[in-house]
Amino acid sequence: MVDSWEWARQVLEEAGLDPDRLAAVRPLSGGTYNTVEEFLLADGTRYVVKVPPAPTVPGLGYERGLLVAEAEFYRRAAEAEVAAPHVVALGAGVLVPHLLMTACPGEPWDESVTASERPALRRELGRQVARLHTVTGPGFGYPSRALGPLAPDWRTAFTTMIEAILDDARDYAARLPRSVEQVEATIRTGFPALDEVTVPALVHFDLWDGNILVDRPAGGEPRIGGLIDGERMFWGDPLADFVSLALLGDIRTDEAFLAGYREAGGRAEFDVPARVRLALYRAYLYLIMLTETVPRAVDEEKERWVQSAVAPELVAALDEIEALARVTGA
Repeated sequence: MVDSWEWARQVLEEAGLDPDRLAAVRPLSGGTYNTVEEFLLADGTRYVVKVPPAPTVPGLGYERGLLVAEAEFYRRAAEAEVAAPHVVALGAGVLVPHLLMTACPGEPWDESVTASERPALRRELGRQVARLHTVTGPGFGYPSRALGPLAPDWRTAFTTMIEAILDDARDYAARLPRSVEQVEATIRTGFPALDEVTVPALVHFDLWDGNILVDRPAGGEPRIGGLIDGERMFWGDPLADFVSLALLGDIRTDEAFLAGYREAGGRAEFDVPARVRLALYRAYLYLIMLTETVPRAVDEEKERWVQSAVAPELVAALDEIEALARVTGA
């Protein structure tokens, strides 16, 4: 990324904003793929600009065109009045591709959220996510077309997604707790459950705490300030969002979230087919987390954490798929 004051001015000007109002530029941390900066204007207005890595930087197959997907997420989330950034410009005319968006109020959900504050926030989050899932798309899969065109059905789309991440695991010789062939064979036994999904809903798929902003307005109760980093969105099964919302855990224990989700019209039932699908999506996310450590060249501490925390969860998801497949006779 060209990290300069002049570049920031050019981005603003291309977006139709007055570059002379620029007062400060600062990098934002927390991302693992894109470069992110905040532009502060003289009147206090804040914008966020995101720049992807150069095309030569190693990545996963689905990660091509992430800015297109993120812009699509924010535009469509606005239709449901979900708290999220608004797209200002998706540009490429100032040296590098970039996405300029408004900044949401608040800070990423962290340990500052108290036990007494958590239930109300999780309930509100449930309502927000339920509204998100009312937005539907023109087909199934990644809108960036990184893995090809949108599919007419969810099984076809998800099969393509699984094949892509397993190809990445092979290509990068990722350290998995089972062989790629074993993982693929197990996952395929759960595919019949995917046929129950007939409507392509807007799925964020990266709603871990770091991508949920908590706003603390003066004199008011904390609230959800925004759902950010929608770059990994796809059109698919709403149930897939429950994986990152309970990362390395079980969404069924989050009573406050589920209450809010159901209040806003979301369907949260956990019959056998739903449990199979949830296990499939857990396996998919954990495969991504394990495989991306190679192109990201993570340090030893992060690699140890992934192997100790994520690998067992992948095994548990695969075991559940196998067990439920036997129950259903798949």
